[in-house]
Amino acid sequence: MERITWNQFFMAQSHLLALRSTCTRLAVGAIIVREHRVIAGGYNGSISGGDHCIDHGCYVIDNHCVRTVHAEMNALLQCAKYGTQTNGAAVYVTHFPCLPCTKSIIQAGISHVYYAQDYKNHAYAIELLQQAGVEVVQVPFDERTVDFLQQEKLMLYMEMLDELRVNGALPEKVRSFEQRVNELFAQQLSV
Repeated sequence: MERITWNQFFMAQSHLLALRSTCTRLAVGAIIVREHRVIAGGYNGSISGGDHCIDHGCYVIDNHCVRTVHAEMNALLQCAKYGTQTNGAAVYVTHFPCLPCTKSIIQAGISHVYYAQDYKNHAYAIELLQQAGVEVVQVPFDERTVDFLQQEKLMLYMEMLDELRVNGALPEKVRSFEQRVNELFAQQLSV
């Protein structure tokens, strides 16, 4: 097994945090890291004790859900709440930060922004990050790398393909399924 890089490791953690999101529009996770140590994390969700989008729907104004606090803000606020310094730290985010989060990231002294997916990358946010000297790096991330049941799923697919063959499924149909399984798991099945 190949050892993952620090960037992949921290990006995986931000994706795990995104699984806690209570927003139905987009699940986002963010972690703040200094010297290869996580100092805070956040996901987009309602204020503590507030109504959640998953329970009451999104509260949308101007095409933006105002019910949630963004993941980056939750992580920064956690640092503020517990007196943890953010100056010179890095943030790992599942999606490119919005403009207000970008401003907060810069004001908090974050020196590096690592993100996995482009998401409405605002031109002014990019400009502000450049002006502030914040290094921005896209870290391609395959969410399947945090699928702890991947091997079991692959074995089930292989068993199902074998069952299709035994029960007389058309060979071209089986090949079509095999191709899709290969693409899904990014490896060749031994047939």
